Parts: sequence; structure tokens; C-alpha cells
Amino acid sequence: MGGAVRDAALNLPVADRDWVVVGATPTDMQAAGFRQVGKDFPVFLHPETHEEHALARTERKTRAGHHGFDVDAGPHVTLEQDLCRRDLTINAMAQSDAGDIIDPWGGLQDLENRRLRHVSDAFSEDPLRVLRTARFAARFAPLGFTVAADTLALMQQMVDSGELGTLPAERIQQELQRALATDAPRRFFEVLRDCEALQAIWPELNDLFGVPQPEAHHPEVDSGEHTLLALDQAVALGADTATRFAVLCHDLGKGATDPSAWPRHIDHENRGVPLVNACCKRLKAPTAWRELAVMSTRWHLHSHRADRLRPGTLVDTLTALDALRRPARFEQFLTVCEADARGRAGRASAPYPQADTLRRAAAAMAGVDAAAAVAGVPTERRQAAVRAARIRAVRAASDQL
Repeated sequence: MGGAVRDAALNLPVADRDWVVVGATPTDMQAAGFRQVGKDFPVFLHPETHEEHALARTERKTRAGHHGFDVDAGPHVTLEQDLCRRDLTINAMAQSDAGDIIDPWGGLQDLENRRLRHVSDAFSEDPLRVLRTARFAARFAPLGFTVAADTLALMQQMVDSGELGTLPAERIQQELQRALATDAPRRFFEVLRDCEALQAIWPELNDLFGVPQPEAHHPEVDSGEHTLLALDQAVALGADTATRFAVLCHDLGKGATDPSAWPRHIDHENRGVPLVNACCKRLKAPTAWRELAVMSTRWHLHSHRADRLRPGTLVDTLTALDALRRPARFEQFLTVCEADARGRAGRASAPYPQADTLRRAAAAMAGVDAAAAVAGVPTERRQAAVRAARIRAVRAASDQL
């Protein structure tokens, strides 16, 4: 069903298969040894393969929201009726045991045309489909897929209806994580902007578009485009999803700059921290995502200036980053900063020596014997003594270069 048929037709790996069962009841399935696992509608696990088998079903919109449906999974429901309730035509195909493709809604033709198109107007009954379509656009962007104009228009109508506001934050977060894991995550956000959904689910990010920056530092000028270019660089650097999310957050403060100050954005890093905390709370982002995003927002300019910072400032910055105790997160932070520096028009291949400067300073700090530094020092002065020893170590390491 669905994704397995689609991916096989695209010569992509098929991760798992699911089946639709026509003409059966839950009693029939249980009698055949299947184990029911579905709550909202009957889904069963095969007794040997453990593959999912769902009874063919139809849905009727009865109330607002993602779960506002009454489900009919009776034995009278046909395969074509089941496929009609799917979101996109490329997900509304099935394959029989004999290998025959059942494609009543033109999914194969849309695969050929590299087009994401809704099956029917029932698409508009589930607001989650706006995000799913954007995610599929990101996943299949490298293959040349685009969203059909009438589907995008329908998505716009769904946004205008306000139903996206009924989506649970957990479902939005799930789609966001999946989109960020694709090879072209920028497309997810572009499609959401095209139908005005980005404003509905992540206004802090949407507010960056149209905000100018100094052309000397940002040839692309637009803050939103810079953020997407930085996201492209995070992908090129092999960044994980938490790092990609932090890249999207690092300049949110620019969206809150008083327009009278444009194109400059003095103190945007501090201005951005509460915005990052707010969107992470609303989106229910994982704690690790929020911590990295806040850190990247607050300290990315220090990273860019690392070669010009005094030893004391380097030590204080690395201490704030908790670089010695959290080296893996420190590396994520450095990737955010490199993606930011390279995410500018014409600078995709620019070197970023600042990362090595910070690594050398962190290594020098790690080499300090804290016990020796505080020997004989009163308790209230020990923290200052360790800091002073680390500053001396960082200065010595810099002098050796």
C-alpha cells in the first residue's frame, strides 16, 4: 500500500510494507491469528511477519481538528473508497499479491510528472496534510517534485480556515523532525511559506523574510534567505536534526529588530534568546534542541570573532558553552556557526578557521590542573583562580601559533 508502492515505483528502498484488507471484520482478522493494535480504527499485526494490516475504511469529518473524524471500517468498504481518503495521489496506490498496481487516482502519472497532487477535496479535512505535503516536497525535492498549483491553493484555503491551530504541537514537531532529516529541508519551509502556513506554526521564523541585512556581510541581504542558505550548509556539513534546528533559530532576533535600525541588527543575539525559548516551548522541541538553539543564538557572534577575542573572553565564552563537559554539543555549536558563516551568497566554500581557534582554546583550558590552581587558595577565590589559570593557558597556546 501507499508508500511502499510509491517508493518501489521510484526505485527507492522500501523500508516497510503495510496492507489493506477488504471485505473482512475484526472478528475475521482475530480468527485468522492477527493481533489488533489500532485504537481509532482496526489495524492488525500479521502473526508471523508482524506487518500491519488495516481494514479498508472511509472517514467522515464531524468536528474540527486532526482527529475530528468518524471512521467506517465495515466489510462493505471498497479498496477504491479507501484509497480516495488518502492525501496525495502518489500515496493512493496499492499492489495486489499478484503484483498488479491499483491506481484509481493517477498516482503513477503524477510520479512520472514529478507532481504532488491531492486526491480529492477530502484532503482539506485534515490540517496535518499541509505539513505532510511540505515534508514530501522536501523529501522528493532532489528528484524534481513540485506541489501542484491547485493543491497549493487548497493548502492556502486550509490555512485561512484557521484549522492549523487545532494541530497538537507533538504532531507539528514530528513533521518538523522528519522534514529536517531530509536532504532538502529548505523546501519544507518554502512550501509552508508559499501557502502562508509558516506564519501559523512558526511566526518567529517567518518574520525573518523581508528583513534586510548589511549587504557587505550578507550579499543575499534577506534574513530569511540567509537562514535557508545556512540550513543548506548545515546539510552539506552532515549536521544532525538538532543542529539544523539550531541553524534555523540562530538569527531569530533579527525578526524583532526595529525597522528604523535596518539593515543593522545590533544585539540581535540577546534579543533572539527569548524568541527561541518561546518557539521551543510552543513547538515542544526536545530539551537538547532548545539548549543548543539558545546557545547558538546567544554565542554565534563570539564564534565568528574568535580570532580577535582576548584570552579572558575566550575562556568565559567556552565556559558559558560548557565546552569541556559537553564536547559533543560544543561540536554541534561549531557546526551551526560554520553553517551561518558559509550560508551567504557566494560564500558556500569559505573556510571557517574560527572553529579551530575555539577548539585549541578549549584544549588549552582542559589541560589546566584545577586542583593545582586552587591549592592554598581560599574557597571564595577558587573559581577565580581556575579562571586565571585557564586564561594563562589559552594565552600561552595563542602565543605558540
